[in-house]
Amino acid sequence: MARRTRMCLTFPGIVVVCLLLLVGLVETANNVDPYNILGVTKSASQTEIKKVYKRLAREWHPDKNKNEGAEDMFIKITKSYEILSNEEKRANYDRYGQTDDTQPYGHGHYGHGHDQFYFDESFFHFPFSNKGSQEFADSKYALHFNQYVNDVVPDSFKRPYLIKITSDWCFSCIHIEPVWKEVVLELEALGVGIGVVDVGYERRLANHLGAHRTPSILGIINGKVTFFHYAVVKEHLRQFVEDLLPQRLVEKVTDRNDLQFLNSWHEQNKPHVLLFDQVPVVPLLYKLTAFAYKDYVQFGYVDQGLSDTANLLKQFNINTYAPTMLVFKESIDKPAGIIQAKGMKKQVIDEFILNNKFLLVPRLVNQKLFDELCPVKQFHRRRKYCVLLITGDEESYTIGNQAFLSFAYTNTQEVVRFAYVYQRLQQPLCDTLLKTKDSTQPPQVLILERRNSAGNVLYKEVAGGWNGTDKNKQRLLDELQRLQKDPSILNQDAMLPELNNEFASMFLIRWIYTAYDYLTEIIDDVLHNNWREMMPLLSLIFSALFILFGTVVVQAFSDSSEDGKSKPKAKDGATAENGSPGSSSTSSRPPKKNFVEVTELTDITYTSNLVKLRPGHMNVVLVLTDASKNVLLSKFAKEVYSFTGSLTLHFSFLNLDKHSAWMETLLEFAQDAMQIDTDEDDGARHKIDYTGYILALNGHKKYLCLFRPVYTGEEGPGGATGGGRRSGSREDHPPRRSMPRSRSTATLQIHHKLDCLGLWMERLMEGTLPRYYIPAWPGEDHRLQIGGKITGLLPNILTCGQNFCEV
Repeated sequence: MARRTRMCLTFPGIVVVCLLLLVGLVETANNVDPYNILGVTKSASQTEIKKVYKRLAREWHPDKNKNEGAEDMFIKITKSYEILSNEEKRANYDRYGQTDDTQPYGHGHYGHGHDQFYFDESFFHFPFSNKGSQEFADSKYALHFNQYVNDVVPDSFKRPYLIKITSDWCFSCIHIEPVWKEVVLELEALGVGIGVVDVGYERRLANHLGAHRTPSILGIINGKVTFFHYAVVKEHLRQFVEDLLPQRLVEKVTDRNDLQFLNSWHEQNKPHVLLFDQVPVVPLLYKLTAFAYKDYVQFGYVDQGLSDTANLLKQFNINTYAPTMLVFKESIDKPAGIIQAKGMKKQVIDEFILNNKFLLVPRLVNQKLFDELCPVKQFHRRRKYCVLLITGDEESYTIGNQAFLSFAYTNTQEVVRFAYVYQRLQQPLCDTLLKTKDSTQPPQVLILERRNSAGNVLYKEVAGGWNGTDKNKQRLLDELQRLQKDPSILNQDAMLPELNNEFASMFLIRWIYTAYDYLTEIIDDVLHNNWREMMPLLSLIFSALFILFGTVVVQAFSDSSEDGKSKPKAKDGATAENGSPGSSSTSSRPPKKNFVEVTELTDITYTSNLVKLRPGHMNVVLVLTDASKNVLLSKFAKEVYSFTGSLTLHFSFLNLDKHSAWMETLLEFAQDAMQIDTDEDDGARHKIDYTGYILALNGHKKYLCLFRPVYTGEEGPGGATGGGRRSGSREDHPPRRSMPRSRSTATLQIHHKLDCLGLWMERLMEGTLPRYYIPAWPGEDHRLQIGGKITGLLPNILTCGQNFCEV
């Protein structure tokens, strides 16, 4: 009984002690005061808090402070700064005293802009004393701005780069360090470039990359930056690097498409490499190799586990227990090289590809390939010669081309490279070497040596051309043997132009690809950026839209107000100085119709269009005949179309066959006009052809301005009365006598009579034309008559476009 009592007392005691300890721990955790730890007041600003945090973190960092408790103190300082630097957490603590320490890290995520990846609980540890980890990241892979621009960006066109953005006091960066180190060791062995940017030392480079917070992980390929947005685990980072590579780098090859794949060597001008392996997915190492040598070699992959690859395995006697790599050049039946190994390393693959990255006889398709095949001479003992066949791509050249290939196969030398060009595609190069532009001559073989990178070469043309005969082969072989003994046989020199790039894509295709990349980048930024970072871009977009919308609205209201004021302005123009239509504000208005409305001047329209014409308005009348009506009206419409926007101008035509008496009477009233338009020779009066004349009639002030057609002879373009002279009134320059009869009878063709009408109309709008006043318009006795009878027809209104006239 006593033993039971002691046990009962002992067990409750243990429970009480445990509860007290737990309560003490909880109180200790809850009593963590971030203001007290950092030594700031509750009214401290963010700048003050940040300044204090940097000082304390530098003082209590475990790598610098070896005292016991330094690591715990550093954790408290960091957690306190995380609370006080976040306005939401700070307000929550000030209100409830809660620090969120009880929430596990794995339930939240650190996300912003370009670093929205997540941290698992397995990464939450504090390797403060691990200096080797920091040296691993900061010293070996540290990037600087100049190094990035000069080395990383150009190299990213051959291999992708994985870059981490970090800083000295980045608490979250410590969490991803173990995974980062493991991934770097694996990917670097495969050929991926690695870099680390410390924001504290390379702020310029971080801003250039678009990484504004730490930690961030990004990839670079072909000079383009892509950010990583997922959980920092090994599989995700590996998949991220694989997704950076372009699609269709490696073609899946089976028994169905093997011939098509291997036969494309001639079209693509590249060797073809096949990798045989048992995994269904193309290995990342093979994809990286394909990207590095994409300009030289075409890559294919054969999955040995598929049933439709059995014929390929049997044909090339492939060992299924180890990965095998074959390279094919001009022959698709027999591989030019083979390697096989269980643990195929990058160095082995690179050496294999470098030794087989050119065809035996490649075609020169661009300057880059020419520079690599035929390098510039550098040392006397290491001369490099190129045997070049200039041929064509027609079927008639096939035999000679095959013979050249077979000759190269049997006479391969270390210092001699064989190549060929199509004369049709590389015409400037062939014209320089052959010194002729005759494209019908037979193929030629030349031996050349490049002297410098500017294009200077020494060469010799092998006599007899090239038809692929045994005689041609022997002659070429003799020349090569002589060349080894006496390099001076290359006795011709030339300056070669740069080769055309036969594989260059069209400008439209390049533009489409660029636009696609730009849109993809914008969409990626919109999806992964937070709204705070997107606010400047959104503000710019909405500001531009607002300005554009406001401009349209203001323009619409201004147009409507001008339309409403057009009539009052037209009335004000009647009282303008000199009464010229150009003094009206509507004279410079652009045409609102795509045609010219021309009314025939008859007795019906005589009063409204002339006698009682509103003040400030003028009627521009074209004088014509039935024979010249269509031609002159069309020309008249073209010349005056730009002036139809004026509300003070009206356009009419007068048929001279019907109303010649009225025309003569009008000019008799205008004495000055009669002196210009008549000619006296021995006292005799000669009848004048008024076809093509233009009368600008001001019915209110009773004056007219006269345009005469341009005649050949001395007058030239200035022959039109008032059209060629810049006088402002008839008093400044006395009227000029008309040309002699021999010249007045010689007129231009009908459609050239109105050539200078546009200039005359401009002077009419300016008010600088001479004016011929008349006492009154011809009265009832001289109104528009036909054979003494008043015409009773309705007005004939024509609608004339710039190139047509319709009734």
